[in-house]
Amino acid sequence: MSIPQIGRYEVEDELGHGGMATVYLARDPYMKRQVAIKVLSYKLTTDSLFREHFQREAEMIAALEHPCIVPIFDFGRHGDQPYIVMRYMAGGSLQDRLAKGKLKLHQLSRIIERVAEGLDAAHAQGIIHRDVKPHNILFDASDEAFLSDFGIAKSLHRSTGMTGALFVGTPEYMSPEQVRNDQLDGRSDVYALGIVLYRALAGRPPYQKGTPMATAVAHITEPVPKILDVKPDLSSTWEEIVSKALAKDPADRYRTAGDLAREVREVASGRWYLRKLVED
Repeated sequence: MSIPQIGRYEVEDELGHGGMATVYLARDPYMKRQVAIKVLSYKLTTDSLFREHFQREAEMIAALEHPCIVPIFDFGRHGDQPYIVMRYMAGGSLQDRLAKGKLKLHQLSRIIERVAEGLDAAHAQGIIHRDVKPHNILFDASDEAFLSDFGIAKSLHRSTGMTGALFVGTPEYMSPEQVRNDQLDGRSDVYALGIVLYRALAGRPPYQKGTPMATAVAHITEPVPKILDVKPDLSSTWEEIVSKALAKDPADRYRTAGDLAREVREVASGRWYLRKLVED
């Protein structure tokens, strides 16, 4: 029996699939390495918007070339289906790790820091990720975190793409302005990273309602849940950080993802308390 192939790549397994694409584990026989291949769903290949959107994802990531973003190796077509060849992340996702239990603070701090670096690099080029969540934070074999899946990213320099009335994003991790379909900037991703932080500390996202729409609307209509009500053993400083990251008004949030990451690092390391003692 011959090995199924996508281009020159020998498919070994299916890693996952969603409404837009399927991701396969494959081997590159030329470079002698495993890769992940994201293939656009066959039913979407006749839609020019999705085809353009899929290729734009590859172009955006290739242009970023950042050490905290999963790199792209190749782009091609398997029959009518376009595909993206990416580095294979052998360490799984943050979602996998959180499902197994709580992270140590120094581990969480390192993850937030690396994701923030990737986000700030994207924002500097006018790219908003729009789907920052534990599923899209992956780990390599050395346990380093990488930001992945720019599948619904928005370029501020282009008017085309997945906009308009289409509901874009993951309800548990959408900023209020994203739910309203307002103009976005990098602070929308800062909000989503704040929810990742809340999820890691509390064991669940702040908003979980009966339907996806109800969950999304809660980001607009409900106050930020107090994380100490869920995890009273946490320092009150974490509540301050989470509340600022999840502020309803973008102007009240951290200006950049890096600003949030620095606060997380200071608290996780104990340096925040020393700084407060000096300031007081």
